[in-house]
Amino acid sequence: MKHFFWTMIYTLLALALCCGCSIQDRPGNADGGQGDGADGQQNVQSADTPWQYVDTAMGTVVQQTVYAPDQETAQAFSAQAMELLWGLEQKEISWRLDTSEVYRANVTSGSEGGFLLSEELAGLLESGLELSRRSEGAFDMTLGSVTRLWNIDEWAAENGAEGFPIPSREELARALSVCGYEKLRLQREAGDQEEKGQCRLFLPEGMQLDLGAIGKGLGLSELTSMLEGQNAVTGAVISLGGSILTYGSKPDGSTWKVGIIDPFDKSSNIGILSLEGQWCVSTSGDYERYVEVDGVRYHHILDPKTGTPAVSDVRGVTVLLKDGLLSDGLSTACFILGPEKGMALAAEYGAEALFILSDGEVVLSEGMEQYYTAIR
Repeated sequence: MKHFFWTMIYTLLALALCCGCSIQDRPGNADGGQGDGADGQQNVQSADTPWQYVDTAMGTVVQQTVYAPDQETAQAFSAQAMELLWGLEQKEISWRLDTSEVYRANVTSGSEGGFLLSEELAGLLESGLELSRRSEGAFDMTLGSVTRLWNIDEWAAENGAEGFPIPSREELARALSVCGYEKLRLQREAGDQEEKGQCRLFLPEGMQLDLGAIGKGLGLSELTSMLEGQNAVTGAVISLGGSILTYGSKPDGSTWKVGIIDPFDKSSNIGILSLEGQWCVSTSGDYERYVEVDGVRYHHILDPKTGTPAVSDVRGVTVLLKDGLLSDGLSTACFILGPEKGMALAAEYGAEALFILSDGEVVLSEGMEQYYTAIR
């Protein structure tokens, strides 16, 4: 297990710029601090140069580019951001850690009394269920038994496919039999006029929540709130794997540049998004986490209808929205739905979308055209 942990960390760091989107603005010191010059004196960082930090949380690399008046302010913000992300994982959304609320909720599956939710998780599940209904089940938070059966994330992190156990039809049928967002029940208790009543979750026997498709988006939403509640950091770009938050502005007034990875060559971008102010950019693709066996790619985006990696003419989807939680979930749903239905779903939420098809064609929503510049 120790070997797996370090293998995963090294792999994530190596793939930091290959997770669907990449931050193009990367001036300054890579370690985010002030380095020593040849004469041993500390270099002075100019006011328009960002501080940069790299760490890991939520199973992925977290990259922060922070514009602040001094290193102390930037470091304090970066540390606070990481504490927030670690807290979300450990206390709220992880299905693996027994300290998290989702873990405790999963333990109660089949219980007649259900599980009393915090308001934070209740709101998250309510938003997720609404997206499930609007996407006709393409997005589904109840696939825990299926994702555990495939276990693609751990196999992909090991960087090898030898011995990869492909689930049988019988195994998939059993796992799918306890899934389905329509079987999950949320029950609000009566509240007063000013506040909602507490919410109780009822999971059928064997059902397991997996919030992996919206966890990073929740992180972006929480980071946005944190940034809005302070004045010292005037601009930032924070990347959680394939989900990126832009906030505020750069001192020189130029736009944020977010690269869209080429699914056919992850070392390069197919285009650039030029953004101003606060945005959340979420990407889902079959090239992010996968295992390849006998020429067949088994990726981590599972189709709730079949329990298998989604078969689609789409290689990657990027969604642009102010709301991080929704952008993350929408990118997954749109990948499974394909460009026609996916574009319609994105429009329902006021989101812009970009689809990269298996033949290399790039399909953009009308609004996305104003932000996107093709490189090739």
